[in-house]
Amino acid sequence: MSDEIFSSSVRIERPAADVFAWHEQPGAFARLSPPWERVEVTAQAGGIRDGARVSLRTKVGPGWAGWEIIHRDYVEGRQFRDVQVSGPFARWEHLHRFEPAGENACVLTDEIRYRLPAGALGRWGGGAFVRRKLERMFAYRHAVTKTDLERADKTVPAKRVLVSGASGVVGRALLPFLQTQGHAVRRLVRGEPRSAEEFCWNPAEGEIDPAAWAEIDAVVHLAGENVAGGRWTEKRKREILESRVAGTRTLVAAIAGLAPGARPEVLVSASAVGFYGECGDQPVGETAAGGAGFLAEVCEAWEREVRAVEAWGVRAVCLRTGVVLTPAGGALAKLLAVFGLGVGGPIGNGRQWMSWIGPDDLAALYLRAVADRSWTGAFNAVAPEPVTNAEFATVLARMVRRPAVLRVPAWALKAVFGQMGKETLLVSTRAVPERVLAAGYAFREAELEGALRRVLGR
Repeated sequence: MSDEIFSSSVRIERPAADVFAWHEQPGAFARLSPPWERVEVTAQAGGIRDGARVSLRTKVGPGWAGWEIIHRDYVEGRQFRDVQVSGPFARWEHLHRFEPAGENACVLTDEIRYRLPAGALGRWGGGAFVRRKLERMFAYRHAVTKTDLERADKTVPAKRVLVSGASGVVGRALLPFLQTQGHAVRRLVRGEPRSAEEFCWNPAEGEIDPAAWAEIDAVVHLAGENVAGGRWTEKRKREILESRVAGTRTLVAAIAGLAPGARPEVLVSASAVGFYGECGDQPVGETAAGGAGFLAEVCEAWEREVRAVEAWGVRAVCLRTGVVLTPAGGALAKLLAVFGLGVGGPIGNGRQWMSWIGPDDLAALYLRAVADRSWTGAFNAVAPEPVTNAEFATVLARMVRRPAVLRVPAWALKAVFGQMGKETLLVSTRAVPERVLAAGYAFREAELEGALRRVLGR
């Protein structure tokens, strides 16, 4: 039986050598994995040169399918090929080709030759599905590659960044972005380190492996208990607050203990627009006062601990983040499950404002905070066009082709989730990124529908 052939190309306004080098960075595979796909690399060695191997698994229906890939036909600056050794296809060969298009541009072409299992039956049953899947995937991959490379600031020197909370939703988006931009990443982990880039820490006990600090330029602090992980009992509230305070104190104390010349340049910490509390319809920029409520108290305490690092000559930045739009986890993943069943709709009266941001913009803002020495203090890491909850429900329903007519009453949320439901789902916070825009940052996704289309591959 003959092979199927899929081919897709994109013009990138960067030299072929730069685009090829981007693909050789350690985070390239993860950076190119669409957020709606569940793909995990289980082993990887040798980069993309001939003989290098990658083991991964991908979610297929209720189960997982394993893949073993070997790289071949490496020609520096021009091409490399992935060949399936074992996996779900009868044959799979993926050629990445980089063709110069003038001095400062190139055409990236992905060509895949594949054969479905089960012969003619497999082709009849899954041929159209696989082609649609490839079209959707490579539209996303090429958009990411083109935007990342064309927007890259080549004047930013390579940084060595130590990251806490790297396994969370934000961390999984941020680390591959940093790596493909040429920065080296180390991770703080609570369990046993599994690679040379992982270092153990125990924030509750104030402990960090001293080796983690060798030649570090910046620290990105993302760790903290999940705020929306369940009803807020008094015990749960203590855990949420203490996880942020203790983790930040541990980092600051460790930085304080370093010699002045060995300290990182900056500590960039996550925070949240929950800092502002209930704001009604009033837009709030970074100069607005903190609000009332548990989340506002947590954010204020968290940011206070971050600012303590300034006493040791280290720049401090807090990114107050809204809802991160990714189907890989967090609020959007939960909403997709509900809306996909056709039972989604506005929450409460639907008039409460939601501040949101796409994962690529958030990753780019973290890098800007690391690299730009003029960035200090708090920044609202949100898109410039917040929406009401009712507007969000309408757009999301359109994306998944389902109705959005089943309103969730406020009393039901309060009954089930208590204070957590009130402060995370019913509070109106119309945060706007005044300082981010004033700094000249141009958002990749400034309006909701475009952002959802990108992360959902619609």
